[in-house]
Amino acid sequence: MPTPPLAEGVSPALYTPPDRHASALLRDIAWLAHTPDLVELAPPIPCAGRPTLFELGFAEHPLEQWLLTLSKASLAGAHDPRATRLGHYHERLWHIMLGNAPGTRLLARNVRIAHRRNTLGELDMLYRTRANPTPVHLEVAIKFYLGLPEGPGDARSQSRWIGPGGLDSLALKASHLHRHQLPLSATPLALATLAHWLNPRDTQNPLDQEVTLSQRLAMPGVLFYPWHTPLPAPCGATAEHRRGRWCFLRDWPALAQSLATPFTLAWLQKPHWLAPPGQHAFRLPRVVMPAIQQQIAQRGPQQVMLYLPEQQRFERVFIVPDDWPRQVPLPPAQKG
Repeated sequence: MPTPPLAEGVSPALYTPPDRHASALLRDIAWLAHTPDLVELAPPIPCAGRPTLFELGFAEHPLEQWLLTLSKASLAGAHDPRATRLGHYHERLWHIMLGNAPGTRLLARNVRIAHRRNTLGELDMLYRTRANPTPVHLEVAIKFYLGLPEGPGDARSQSRWIGPGGLDSLALKASHLHRHQLPLSATPLALATLAHWLNPRDTQNPLDQEVTLSQRLAMPGVLFYPWHTPLPAPCGATAEHRRGRWCFLRDWPALAQSLATPFTLAWLQKPHWLAPPGQHAFRLPRVVMPAIQQQIAQRGPQQVMLYLPEQQRFERVFIVPDDWPRQVPLPPAQKG
């Protein structure tokens, strides 16, 4: 099979055997490093975006070359074959990157903030860069949202963009990050918990000194636009966010015919929704679509990736049941 072209920030070198499992991890890390955030949060949260390739140390050390030097020990634990939680897998990829990149050091992960045995929340990660010793609180989320032509709010409302299961929305996630997850690290309780990282020089009275902690958010993913009708990008969406399309199962034949060029298809399985899979995963639509249709009927929306060799490109598509969505999350409650 020929090596796939450069796609979604993944170098063809990372498709090379011999270790297919390791190659999939490396491709996913490369995809993660290159994939833009979906949205920018509104003020007043003083939060910057994801760690940049420069901060990670890949200005002098090319990312693809660094990935190929990672040992099996570095990759160990990134993916438990028994676990399919996309969020957990995504976090582990960040652990590998921040813990092994030449420009960063991972200080802590999943830091529990509690008061009198009640958990108030967790801070995803704490890291620092080689250029700046100030610890950084990083929250991460990976999201795949489908846009509704009709739904809550106006055409650009974040509430119109929902998860394939209909339980989550871009509006709900952005609100939770804005109101809870990011502000949590600035609370006195969190600063006390993090004291030995924030003020390593004064372990006896760490909070007697001025505490500094910056916040970052990494929220990569894909926004899937409806195939059958136009829909604008949601408010706050970054200009460069990754895009896909979604269609009803009844419309799949028309979508496939509209491509007007031969293509192969790969059925994406969690947690590997990130980088395009190896060419071994792509098959003729007539071979794989019967099983996909059965899964859609039994379990709901399924994500596929198309490879169009004549155009040397990949395209993501979510295929959903004809009665989708069966539920739409309510918009986040307004602050009183």
